[in-house]
Amino acid sequence: MSIALRTLDDGAWISINDSRQVSVSDVWSLTTGAFCDCSPAYVLLEAFVDVDIDGSIVVAHAVGQCLECGTRDSIERLPVGRIVNDDFYPYDPEDVQWLVEPDGERP
Repeated sequence: MSIALRTLDDGAWISINDSRQVSVSDVWSLTTGAFCDCSPAYVLLEAFVDVDIDGSIVVAHAVGQCLECGTRDSIERLPVGRIVNDDFYPYDPEDVQWLVEPDGERP
């Protein structure tokens, strides 16, 4: 079965199979160096630019701002959840997240 991924409402939501699943209204905890030098970086997402899937992990390209240092930048390949048996399971934004490296950049 194929999974339909897209952004909705000018980047405010990620839709999975025509259901709004992930919102930009959350603060995401990112590991040191993934966004800025804060440890961890608490990033308020402002918009989703794109969404893709890497294996079973749903990854987003987003724009956000660190609440600690004020850095505003884009985030590529932010894991927002995973697909298991055609069902979507979102990650908790409060858990410390990492960024998914593209296939060509994995060690």
